[in-house]
Amino acid sequence: MNEKNEAFIETTEGAELPPDSLVVAENVYKSFGRLEVLKGIDLEVRRGEVMCVVGPSGSGKSTFLRCINHLEKLTAGRLWVDGALMGYRQKRGRLYELRDHEIAAQRSEIGMVFQRFNLFPHLTALGNIIEAPVQVNRVPKAEAAERGKELLERVGLPDKADFYPEQLSGGQQQRVAIARALAMEPNLMLFDEPTSALDPELVGEVLDVMRDLAKNGMTMIVVTHEMGFAREVGDSLVFMDDGVIVESGSPVEVLSDPQHERTRAFLSKVLF
Repeated sequence: MNEKNEAFIETTEGAELPPDSLVVAENVYKSFGRLEVLKGIDLEVRRGEVMCVVGPSGSGKSTFLRCINHLEKLTAGRLWVDGALMGYRQKRGRLYELRDHEIAAQRSEIGMVFQRFNLFPHLTALGNIIEAPVQVNRVPKAEAAERGKELLERVGLPDKADFYPEQLSGGQQQRVAIARALAMEPNLMLFDEPTSALDPELVGEVLDVMRDLAKNGMTMIVVTHEMGFAREVGDSLVFMDDGVIVESGSPVEVLSDPQHERTRAFLSKVLF
């Protein structure tokens, strides 16, 4: 693709990022046609931080996560992950979209776990975990399998390596999905309501894995309705509504003493 034909958005030059920040969003906008979903998001996530993002359906939470790994292209603004502009390069005040293989290389350092497990149905649990390391990173299959078994142990499924997704419960499938994301050794993990598709009795086993990741220093952004998890594990909590960040702070502060009426109204419906 010639440079003049590359997609770009207007930007400014010379931003200085805090040295301990892993994710920085600057004035991020995202529209789908005339529908403006994100309306100027400014946000910073430090290395090792667990940020929980809450808010009503349609507030832009999942779209923002997808912008972080460039599954959705920004309409305006900038977004850095580990010091690099995500999805773009900058030249003379404009951001030009990277080529597909460059974006794929950036995404390989970001793990994402979706609401639905998205496992390959024709592969075993171990096969799902080793697929990306073998195909993308060219890791020898035996080496990837050894690492994959370690990850199954880590998520509490050491005996499920040869099971296919249809033979696993929803909670087990989601834990395999987490192990699959970890197999690429990401610097950042994104969780998009990872327990929302699970039966209530299966939620705890997935949250336990996430607690262990947090305990071991993984940087995480978690879109969730699990307020107990946010209070217990989160270092920060962001409340979004209608495409903007309404309120942010420590989970205890926001959940116990929200400062905005919109936050209070939302929490009154989800805290009981």
